[in-house]
Amino acid sequence: MIHPFFPRLLPLDIVLTLATGKMFKKSNKNTPATTIVEPHDQHLPVRSGSQEKSIEHPKDSMIEVTSSLPPMDRGKDAWLFLAAAFTVEVLTVGFSFSYGRFQEHYSTTPPFSGSDNIAVIGVLNQGLILISMLPIVQLARRKPHWARWMATAGLLGCVVSNIASSFCTSITQLIGTQGILLGISGSVAFCPLLIFADQWFDKRKGLAFGIIGSGSGFGGLLLPLLINALLTRVGFQTTMRILAGMIFGLGMPLAYFVRPRLPPAATDTKKPFWNWRLLHSRSFLLHQIANLVQGAGYYLPGIYLPTFTRHVFGASDWLSTLSLMLLNLSTMIGLVIMGYMTDRLNSRKCIAMSAVGATLSVFLFWGLAVHVAVLFVFCILFGLFGGGFPAAWPAVMRETAEKAEARGLGHVDTMLIFSLFCVSRGIGNIVSGPLSEALVDQMPWEGDAIGAYGSEYGGLVVFCGISSLVSGMNALWYHRL
Repeated sequence: MIHPFFPRLLPLDIVLTLATGKMFKKSNKNTPATTIVEPHDQHLPVRSGSQEKSIEHPKDSMIEVTSSLPPMDRGKDAWLFLAAAFTVEVLTVGFSFSYGRFQEHYSTTPPFSGSDNIAVIGVLNQGLILISMLPIVQLARRKPHWARWMATAGLLGCVVSNIASSFCTSITQLIGTQGILLGISGSVAFCPLLIFADQWFDKRKGLAFGIIGSGSGFGGLLLPLLINALLTRVGFQTTMRILAGMIFGLGMPLAYFVRPRLPPAATDTKKPFWNWRLLHSRSFLLHQIANLVQGAGYYLPGIYLPTFTRHVFGASDWLSTLSLMLLNLSTMIGLVIMGYMTDRLNSRKCIAMSAVGATLSVFLFWGLAVHVAVLFVFCILFGLFGGGFPAAWPAVMRETAEKAEARGLGHVDTMLIFSLFCVSRGIGNIVSGPLSEALVDQMPWEGDAIGAYGSEYGGLVVFCGISSLVSGMNALWYHRL
């Protein structure tokens, strides 16, 4: 009901807008009736939640009607953003997916060969990309003017990291440059992709997140080939400097198109990002546990596959690199397929498919691998199912936020859920580094079992399979969450 004093304070068209949620415009003098302007007739920000809202000017509290915004889910601006975001993902997260080739080089080439904690570099890089998202996303929410240039700043940090790595002579130094600095810089470049994708896409949000995420797999497909060729021909130092130049030359021009759809003045910076009552949500907590466990096991094949292929099967450099390429190629495809499915199915079905497929691929095709061809089948299946797991997050985020608000926990920002999911996955990733070193050193079934189970990597295979299985636990009691 409209308060009787409202007509004295505001024009009729604004009163009707506030009361009905539809946008009204005054007619001209010849037509005294008020005309309704539906949201789909003009691209006006009139939706709520993670979507758009009416823009209130901070100074004069007048409702600003803007019809010049580019459309969501379509148009050249949306697709230019998506292409640029995909490329930034390739140049940041894609490098972390290619670390397995660096690990093989460090393990066999002076001055790094024989050093401990080589695997820590890769897991620290990947883990910090995820863990750093929480404070960076919050900063981007509060300072939308800064968010516009975060991709550029993050890519510059990646350039500096690679140049600094070229001067390193010990694993400890590489942990600082290729592990910590490259990881944080990658997170700074990656975060605006997620925030702006939420503005550019609505009905195709799952597909958009899947395409952006597939950039890591695409980078992991091509970069190992490039890195392998460079390390063989020009050595480590020149390789790192060439990679720095590539990031600068390809990334900096495209970073311009990583821009928001809404102007900074239209961004609601006053709405609280944190909602501690989310911790009372059983759905959120169980999904957090699943993400942590999945993150602890998922990244291990990408780190150890090249070394495993060489040690167990005596494969060449090319076949060792091919194992990583197949994993990353199938991960890229799996992310796009899963993203497409999350726009049409609930999270239970998506998570169940990912968990079951990944678990079977580990126990059957990696554990029982007696030939490199069987291992390649594992790489394809594990990438398709296990690699597609994060693309189910948009559905999980949406359902978790809806359930939390329905249970009286207040408004929940879906980007808060996403950031916390990244933190748990990143923690699992970092923990997996020293844990994997211990599992490989123990060799519990060496010589007593077939396939990979009987190798020094047997414990690693079992751990990876169990973590994949546990990641799907929420599908069992979906309706009770």
